[in-house]
Amino acid sequence: MGKSTNIVWHETSVTKEDRRKQNNHHSFVIWFTGLSGSGKSTIANALAKKLFEKEIKNYVLDGDNIRHGLNRDLGFSDKDRTENIRRIGEVAKLFVDSGQVVLTAFISPFRTDRELVRNLLEKDEFIEVYVKCPLEDCEKRDPKGLYKKAREGIIPEFTGISSPYEEPIDPEITLETNKYSIDQCVEQLIDYLSSKNLI
Repeated sequence: MGKSTNIVWHETSVTKEDRRKQNNHHSFVIWFTGLSGSGKSTIANALAKKLFEKEIKNYVLDGDNIRHGLNRDLGFSDKDRTENIRRIGEVAKLFVDSGQVVLTAFISPFRTDRELVRNLLEKDEFIEVYVKCPLEDCEKRDPKGLYKKAREGIIPEFTGISSPYEEPIDPEITLETNKYSIDQCVEQLIDYLSSKNLI
């Protein structure tokens, strides 16, 4: 694929700050990372509902959903995983520019990829949420039957089994879904966001 040439960035007539002022809230990314089955999408959607009820404009970008459209041309090699996250990072940045809160639920197994997205955004625009759950618990849940297929060799390059997951070193918040309910995890997030005056 050729790189874009002869292009110039076009400044918008309505700024990010204008949109934030109209929405009456800050815009930022809440980046949920963790193993398959840890609860990323469930928590993201539960939080989205709470934020919506508080009249905070938000949108959930879910890993599987994105691979049905924008990233349907990507597989699960390390290179494709990196490109998957790069694209999501750019889309998330657009949502932040639009004045919204974007909640992304992606395994995003590599630290360097998550750091790349953090560096696309300003200091107070990226919140890494480590949805922490032991592999054995995720495997017991196995909501999509993926671990079973991975163990049978049907799915190659599966995170946690045949492909590595690099835990966040210093996430903004860690949610232990083997110890707390979804509602409790959402409350922890709401408390965190409130403490930082983000909502």
